Amino acid sequence: MKMTFMKAAAVALSALVAVPAAQAADLEKMTYLYPAPDFLPAFTPFQVARTKGYYEDEGLDVNWVIGKGGADVAKQVAVGNAELGGGIGDTPIIVRANGLPVKGVLLMGGKALTQMVIRSDSGATDMTSLKGKKVGVIAYQDTTYYNLLAALAANGMTKEDIDIQAVGAGGMVQLMISGDLDAISGTPDWAAAIEGAGVDVAVQPINDMFPAMAQAVLTSEDTMKNKPEVVTGFVQATLHGLKDVMTDPEGSAKLLAESIPQYAGKEAFLLEVMNRYNSLVYAVDDMDSLGTFDEARMKAVAEFYLDAGIVSSVEPAADYYSNDFVTAE
Repeated sequence: MKMTFMKAAAVALSALVAVPAAQAADLEKMTYLYPAPDFLPAFTPFQVARTKGYYEDEGLDVNWVIGKGGADVAKQVAVGNAELGGGIGDTPIIVRANGLPVKGVLLMGGKALTQMVIRSDSGATDMTSLKGKKVGVIAYQDTTYYNLLAALAANGMTKEDIDIQAVGAGGMVQLMISGDLDAISGTPDWAAAIEGAGVDVAVQPINDMFPAMAQAVLTSEDTMKNKPEVVTGFVQATLHGLKDVMTDPEGSAKLLAESIPQYAGKEAFLLEVMNRYNSLVYAVDDMDSLGTFDEARMKAVAEFYLDAGIVSSVEPAADYYSNDFVTAE
């Protein structure tokens, strides 16, 4: 019996629908923990990669979960509650000293995430002139605080020379705008938000004073051993998104403004933030090295953290990270 046109069309449509379903079934399920809300501008490389389907292209079906900061993310990753998570390049130095077998597998830039953001009307223009001023950090067990201590030390100062206040992530921008803080150890998007509120600021990169690090993707030694294809796929997809932000910030800002509700109408702000990250955080001398950790940089940070009493012990610098998943073909 000849198949009718309607039946043939129905069969063809069923086949087309079945392909995406089959593809989805073939994807490897995994969980990624953000250290903060995923719509924050600091996570635009991930959002670009998600929107463009780069994770699916790598064979991954990612369950995106919001954690409670980099240290908590590292703990969850270490015990196997998530395959990968977000932190800072120095996070393994902190958590491995506490017995958590976590390593960095992708460093999102060649410079430091944190910057000194100083109100222009504070009378201070650099670190040395902040003496006696109120400086905000997220918490006293946070990279913004640790990097501030390092910047002070680089200028012959100590924490006693300034009034350091732990104000939480929400207070960093708000208290700078209100004038209750003179400066913060913060991120490029916070500086952009403060300036967007009409407050003039000076930005002094901590990278110029101390070899602090950018954001990082973390995983456990167990996941590295037992799920290397998952780690490789996630790292490669994220690196693809990072490269897109670096090479086409205009297109990336437009894409996110059109596709993510929290970014609607904020294309200009996103572009400004991406440009700041590109110059202050993501930039590397050689694009072939993008995503990799530098042993000498890691060693310098670890030694300072030990000397400052932030950690009680350190390991060889190479034990804190692996570049294998960045360089994988």
